[in-house]
Amino acid sequence: MNFAVKFRSTIKMLVAATLLLAGSSAFAAAELGRDYKLLNPPQPVSTQKIEVLEFFFYGCSHCFDLHPHLVAWEKTMPKGVELIYVPTIFRDTWEPMARTFYALEAIGQVRALHDPLFKAWNVDSIPLNDEAQIAGFVATHGVDRAKFSAAYNSFSVQSKVVRANQMIRSYGISGTPSLVVDGKYLISGLQPRDALRVLDEVIEIARKEHAPANNKSKEKTAH
Repeated sequence: MNFAVKFRSTIKMLVAATLLLAGSSAFAAAELGRDYKLLNPPQPVSTQKIEVLEFFFYGCSHCFDLHPHLVAWEKTMPKGVELIYVPTIFRDTWEPMARTFYALEAIGQVRALHDPLFKAWNVDSIPLNDEAQIAGFVATHGVDRAKFSAAYNSFSVQSKVVRANQMIRSYGISGTPSLVVDGKYLISGLQPRDALRVLDEVIEIARKEHAPANNKSKEKTAH
């Protein structure tokens, strides 16, 4: 083998090795401190399943970018996992949308309006800053305006808004979107695909932590 052929062969090997390393690093395991953080202290969960919270705001462009990925993920999410949306209120002007979310949830319309609300804010720039504007918007999507307004101003919705504000403080949420797994693990600041990759990995970490408790429960039942 002459020098030129040998040199080209060496270059090809180096390029292949570089690509292999780049590919492996792109799918490196989620790392604590880089991809997710631990909440201190951990927060109580509302389900026996592995709880995934998404703290979001309809007017947040990053939430809008994550939304279709999260919707697709929810359809095939691992068994024993529950996804719960938490509308985030960083300033007073955000509260109407939190009320909107809980009002629609109360009348069974949140799934139907979730996508249109994201689109209204991030694509169509429709003003949705107060009850009158929002009630008019949901009415154009087939929601009974009177029923919506009654829920919007109800005590139960007000209580949920207060609870959401408390959670934002106790979970230390400083930006949207933020994902919290099992009351312990915070994922934020990642691109959508990376966020969901890390989410799946952290769910498996939480699942392993649940396993000893589940085994103890089975042992007690056996006795």
